Amino acid sequence: MLLYASTIFLSAFLLFLVQPIIAKQILPWFGGAASVWAVCLVFFQSTLLLGYAYADWTTRRIAPRTQAKLHIALLAVSLLLLPIIPDVRWKPGGETGSAPTLAILGLLGVTIGLQYFMLSSTSPLLQSWYWRHFKTAAPYRLFALSNFASLLALLSYPVVIEPFLRLAVQSYSWSALYAGFAVLCALTAWTSAKATDGTRVQAAPAADDANADANTTAPTWGDRLSWLGFSAMGSCLLLAVTNHLTQNIASIPFLWLVPLSLYLITFIICFDHPRWYVRPLFMGLVAVALPGMAFFTESLELYVAAPLYAAGMFVCCMFCHGELYRVRPAPRYLTTFYLMISVGGALGALLIAIIAPLVLKGYYELGFTLIACAVLVAWCAMSIQKWMAMVAFVVVCATSWFVMDNINDYSRDMRVMVRNFYGVVRTRDYSDPVPFRVMYHGAINHGGQLRAPGDERKPSTYFGPTSGYGRAFASLPETPRRVGVIGLGAGAIAAYARKGDLFRFYEIDPQVAAVAVKEFTYLTGSPAQIDVVLGDGRLSLEREAPQRYDLLAIDAFAGDSIPMHLLTREAMAVYVKHLAPDGVIVFQATNRFVGIAPVVERLAAAFGMTALMVTDEPENGATKGADYWLSSTDQIIVSKSRGILDAASIKSAADVLPLNSKFPLWTDDFYNLLGILKR
Repeated sequence: MLLYASTIFLSAFLLFLVQPIIAKQILPWFGGAASVWAVCLVFFQSTLLLGYAYADWTTRRIAPRTQAKLHIALLAVSLLLLPIIPDVRWKPGGETGSAPTLAILGLLGVTIGLQYFMLSSTSPLLQSWYWRHFKTAAPYRLFALSNFASLLALLSYPVVIEPFLRLAVQSYSWSALYAGFAVLCALTAWTSAKATDGTRVQAAPAADDANADANTTAPTWGDRLSWLGFSAMGSCLLLAVTNHLTQNIASIPFLWLVPLSLYLITFIICFDHPRWYVRPLFMGLVAVALPGMAFFTESLELYVAAPLYAAGMFVCCMFCHGELYRVRPAPRYLTTFYLMISVGGALGALLIAIIAPLVLKGYYELGFTLIACAVLVAWCAMSIQKWMAMVAFVVVCATSWFVMDNINDYSRDMRVMVRNFYGVVRTRDYSDPVPFRVMYHGAINHGGQLRAPGDERKPSTYFGPTSGYGRAFASLPETPRRVGVIGLGAGAIAAYARKGDLFRFYEIDPQVAAVAVKEFTYLTGSPAQIDVVLGDGRLSLEREAPQRYDLLAIDAFAGDSIPMHLLTREAMAVYVKHLAPDGVIVFQATNRFVGIAPVVERLAAAFGMTALMVTDEPENGATKGADYWLSSTDQIIVSKSRGILDAASIKSAADVLPLNSKFPLWTDDFYNLLGILKR
């Protein structure tokens, strides 16, 4: 038992530890978009499916000794592909015109494909071998052990591993542990194969195991579909909730791992023992959670939304996985059972990460997932009691009502609404008191333009005359200026463009560029030379010769999240390379959830520069009913030039960021969102 348990524990630990390690390495290559993690989950779930299919097929079709030899051979080949470090040749180059989904899947397949496949097959294979050897139903508790090891890996990463080990060290350490696992798994395979030829040890099953073993009927296709349905629902909930959080906060391992950890905890609880899933209790909690989550689908309050969705996802996954355990087959069919679970998991990931962005114009997948979960609860309630079915029907109606109401609010009066890998872009016109058009990315204002004749080039939203940007432009010399901007939005910063100037925008999302040209006139009507470079801003700047920008604006946001790879020491070195000697960098620091001031202060200090915060709250801001096109905003001005820093327009409104030598300098290998979350 110890040999099997140790191998399963180590395999599951490595299986989930590699997920944040590899995803964090490739995240900056694809713009830091939240969708990168969603595509990674598609790969993980799909490879898990292949591993489970391999375990099921070899168990049913191949003799034990042959199966063991095949598995040992594959383990040996996987060792030749270590260490797991992505090849830089996969890094995107040049302009981007389509989603990098296939590139991400290909990169993951080449880098960790076979190793992840071998780890994925371990739990069902060893449980099958254990059953073949000992003839008890205890393997289902080994599945709980597997999920406990997975959870331990996820929880240890942001606390024990990420803060102290560089990414390269993480990769080499993981590879060394994988080599140890391969040896241990090969030993287990050979021992199991030999045991089937000798005397089989009989063990008395536990009470719950005996009940499970009593059901020796072969599973029907109806059984298989129910396994698939419950598994797919849990997977859909996991990805939909994760996307909702990361699109509006930040795409970082911490926020990836919280929902995934809760998802695994429900597997651990439900598959450990039947006593933990109390059906009436959790069905009741789900009946409360689903309408509540649907009602707050568009809530952007972090400390309301995050706990609500975490708790709601937990009880919903408890229902899905509790019901999954209730309809489990006898252990002799466990590889088929796990295969269908993995099919459901892969299907759920595919629906949310790949299909939803292709067929849905807005972020509607979370709402539709909640409705589907409510329908699944109603289907289960119909087989219990009539009054429960009636309550479940009310839950379906309430959840559907709130979801559709939010969808209507989201799309009402929108001129344009388009979606791709990087998110949803919308535009809307307002007319009171003056005509004004706004671009939204997700739920966040990404710039707007006054529409009245003569006002089209008037600065607006986050770029008003008294904002950090406005004051920085006022401090520049009157000579022609070179301006670089990471993040295009509506192009509103081009309101400051003059004849003879060069404004060069770096934009990763081609649909943002298309909408900015179609819906706004900042670019097409500018007196300056306007260039738009499609691709990740940092990667584009890395490829270019020094541009000697007088002002470089860091204004790239996806929803309200910050691409963390734009706030590291390596990124800052790229910015400085392209800055004129007396140039200035302006960081957009307006954010509801995180405060990047200490991060920028450390970056500025590391390069011998001074960082000043400009907080702009227009006297007649949007909250006061007039000049609603001006937004309250925070921007950080960074420069070495005393002429810039001491200019009257800046000095009169800026505050020097306090020195904080204890705050760590962020690098590509280290950043910690927890340290800058607003309370």
